[in-house]
Amino acid sequence: MNTSDSSRMTRRQALRRVGALLGGVVSAPTVAGVLSGCQRQSGPDWSPTAFSPAQNEMVDAMAEIILPATDTPGARAANVNRFIDAIVGESWLEEDRKRFMSGLEAAQARAKKQYGAPFGELSEEDQTAFVAALDEETFGEDAGAPDRENPSFYRSFKELVIVGYYTSEVGATQELRTNIVPGYYDGDVPYEEVGRAWSGAGT
Repeated sequence: MNTSDSSRMTRRQALRRVGALLGGVVSAPTVAGVLSGCQRQSGPDWSPTAFSPAQNEMVDAMAEIILPATDTPGARAANVNRFIDAIVGESWLEEDRKRFMSGLEAAQARAKKQYGAPFGELSEEDQTAFVAALDEETFGEDAGAPDRENPSFYRSFKELVIVGYYTSEVGATQELRTNIVPGYYDGDVPYEEVGRAWSGAGT
């Protein structure tokens, strides 16, 4: 098996895991972006192309809250923010990019209105509470059915975080066993579809 075949397999496995973790429905933009083969950039000189520095800081912090470091590295160590920047900036259609960026700006504005400061300046406790609220609204019992073609910002974001982690070297080799902010739970998901066990934060 060559490197490209292995990479495609890893991306497809990641998509299957996202489907299992988030209720079996993965949005079309995420599928298209991941299967396009877009690669995150590495190196100390990296800078975001789709996001401003403040937006990148927010993406990085939110990703780490969703997949924090425990006994294994978290989203930040896996450079998930770079993956999301590449997908949004290079692989997505313009309409999908605009919807995501609009949602990111709206989330930033909401954080500032709710807490009186930009997301990046909030305490870790407030950042975690903010992300947990978004998660509950998107995946909680009162959340509506997901729109696969036009997903909400946070649904797209969480999908990309998980796929970005599992397609990283860290995620593909160590399979993070950690907490996810409370969201969709399905007790009937076959173990082989998920891999290692996951548990909801706050439980």
